[in-house]
Amino acid sequence: MKLVSIDTIPGAEIEALGLVKGTVVQSKNLGRDFMAGMKTLVGGEIKGYTEMLTEARQIATKRMVDEAMNLGADAIVGVRYGSSAVMQGAAEIVAYGTAVKIK
Repeated sequence: MKLVSIDTIPGAEIEALGLVKGTVVQSKNLGRDFMAGMKTLVGGEIKGYTEMLTEARQIATKRMVDEAMNLGADAIVGVRYGSSAVMQGAAEIVAYGTAVKIK
């Protein structure tokens, strides 16, 4: 499955099959959340949250790809990601794009 952030696939004629998306709400455990809070006192990257968001993007992307495969897609164009805080220590990640068939 080809994923591109642009709205076309250069050199290919495509047929749009529809919007596809994948979402996940992810959180870290209490111990990591506490350690992240301590890190805010001294500054720097909060690696636990970086790992959490990376994992969440991977899950959301897989769910989007699975939805596209169910439509018979060869690729997804216009891939975008969004995120929002659902509650303290938990984030929603959404991946979305247009499933297409390459002619």
